[in-house]
Formats: sequence, structure tokens, C-alpha cells
Amino acid sequence: MTKARVLFLCTHNSARSQMAEGFLRTLAGDRFEVASAGTEATRVHPLAIRAMDEVGISLGGHTSKTFDRFLGQPWDYVITVCDSANERCPVFPAPTRRIHWSFDDPSRATGTEEERLGTFRRIRDEIRARLGAWLAAGP
Repeated sequence: MTKARVLFLCTHNSARSQMAEGFLRTLAGDRFEVASAGTEATRVHPLAIRAMDEVGISLGGHTSKTFDRFLGQPWDYVITVCDSANERCPVFPAPTRRIHWSFDDPSRATGTEEERLGTFRRIRDEIRARLGAWLAAGP
């Protein structure tokens, strides 16, 4: 049986799409082939790495990538996790189910490092809940 392929997209591939990729691998890794990318590449945000470490998921080996390397590949699901990526999402040549989930950008959080980490935790938990509901619905 072939695994369903899921690609998460956000703007910089630094937090939201990385967290979604990490969660899906952990929650249902054997059911899906998972990747994430951005409309631009930067780095995986250190606070995203810390927030995910707190729930036992390592993003340490992840890198920020642009979506162009994935365009020619077949994806069962392309899930945009921010409004900007949804607006700029390219058309994938193979039949693909597009899903959009809008999450705030935690990298825009202000305040102390602890306050900013709190924003990353909130977005992390929102992503985990949305993925859990999606998996429970039986994609």
C-alpha cells in the first residue's frame, strides 16, 4: 500500500509548516509521506525548535526549503498553514487536494523571549489540535 503524500506550505518554512510536519510524522508517520516548504526559505526558527522539543518532537534536523523543489512531485494533500502561502500557492501538475488552515505567524510575536515562546506554544497547540481533528476525520 502506498502512503498518502502530504506537503505543508507556509511563507518561510520556519515555524508553522515545520511544526505541522513534525506533528504529522509523530501522530501518523507510518500512514503518510510528509514534507514542508515555504514560498521563501529562511531557517527553522529557534523558538519553534524549543516549543516542539517541549512535546518530545525534534526539529533539529529540519531545514527551510522552498516549494519549487516539490512542484513536479505528486501530492495527495497540499496544506497551507498561513494566508500568504494560500494566496501564493502554485498549481501542482498532479491531482492534489488543497486544504487551507490559517494560523497566526509566531515569528511576528513581540516581547521577551519567554513571551514570544508562549506564542510559539499557542500556535504549536493549535496545529496539533487541527491535525488531530483532520486525522480523526479520516483523510
